[in-house]
Amino acid sequence: MATLPENVINISQGVTFTEQPSYTWYVNPATGRISGMADGFTAVKQAVEILFSVERFLWQIYSPNFGMEWEGLIGQNPGYVALEIQRRAKDAIRTDRRMTEITDFSYQVNGDRLTVAFTVQTVYGSVPQRMTMVWYKKS
Repeated sequence: MATLPENVINISQGVTFTEQPSYTWYVNPATGRISGMADGFTAVKQAVEILFSVERFLWQIYSPNFGMEWEGLIGQNPGYVALEIQRRAKDAIRTDRRMTEITDFSYQVNGDRLTVAFTVQTVYGSVPQRMTMVWYKKS
């Protein structure tokens, strides 16, 4: 009696990988409620928006490969923060094959606020991102 499962799959001819659709629940931004399913550009756009609003390694509902690392940026030099956000954004998109690169990165400092803008290039098109954070808290 065998203890391991027996199978007759023959992989000597090679394995063919097929790209699966990226169906996901669609969250309507106006209502904040799930309103059906999304695929293609709509799904990847939603994934980009969620990716950059989730702190990586913080929420168990998300994989450790998902999210952006924001921790440790407050109080640093704004030039360093801008460069680090650019590096971390590039690192964040590496886990999703639909996202290919970050382009058009720019930042602006206005008092204690740092605004960064960039474009995430995807296999379906461009997704612009803009976010503002308090980079310096006065004592």
